[in-house]
Amino acid sequence: MITFHEIADRVYLATEPMLRVNVTLVVGDGQALVIDTLSIDDHARQLLEGVRTVTPYPLTLVNTHHHFDHSFGNAVLSADGAPIWGHETAARHLRERGPVLQRGWYEEALPSDLAFADALGRVTIVPPGHTFHTESTLDVGGRAVTLRHLGLGHTDGDLVAEIPDAAVVVAGDLIEEGAAPGFGDAYPISWPDTLAGLLALVGPSTRVVPGHGTVVDLGFVRAQHDELTALSWLIREGHRDGADPAQVAAKASLTRFGERGLIEAQHAVTRGFLELDAAL
Repeated sequence: MITFHEIADRVYLATEPMLRVNVTLVVGDGQALVIDTLSIDDHARQLLEGVRTVTPYPLTLVNTHHHFDHSFGNAVLSADGAPIWGHETAARHLRERGPVLQRGWYEEALPSDLAFADALGRVTIVPPGHTFHTESTLDVGGRAVTLRHLGLGHTDGDLVAEIPDAAVVVAGDLIEEGAAPGFGDAYPISWPDTLAGLLALVGPSTRVVPGHGTVVDLGFVRAQHDELTALSWLIREGHRDGADPAQVAAKASLTRFGERGLIEAQHAVTRGFLELDAAL
């Protein structure tokens, strides 16, 4: 079972131990909201069991973006008809490209974890059936939860969820704690502007839930904004000078995360060059 702890008034957080994915549970009067649904059926069943130790209320689900570790639990958690919300672009990825994406993630996992890859390949993909373009506010048993798409960042379909009465913002993988941000299908030139929009929602006492890792604060979000801004300018300058992408990546501060950081920096430079060429 995946266990929750309360981080604000009737706002609970669970962290799946394998990938450190965060799931946020918001409980209102007679209704509850689950933000992100994990990756494989077994993890999703453990998540649902954990949810039911906190509340018996009917659920609404939200995916912060389309990546498997945040959305592939949809089938299990929506089996009783729970509605699923996501940004329109994230929903389209799962609806139109789901099997192709699933195979890619299966192949990526296969060399290191055969059992997990097999389970990933068996997931039934269920895209969000409720979508929005820029903003939508959900009523969770009398509590407002506002979903916003602030721009291109970790993907082209990220959303953040603001719970104003609890001073909590769920940022998904727009914010990464304890590891390098993921740039595999990111928009490194635009991402800092999107984080500037996120900063406008974060006050001195706001708890910010990243996609992975521990809860962070305003200072952490500012620092990540500054780091990604510096990275975007490093990419711009390398692109302007016709520099070798590998050499540009080696200068990125992400390399402090070791081999994984260097890989993500290489992704960032490759994607950033394409973004500057208007090829994404």
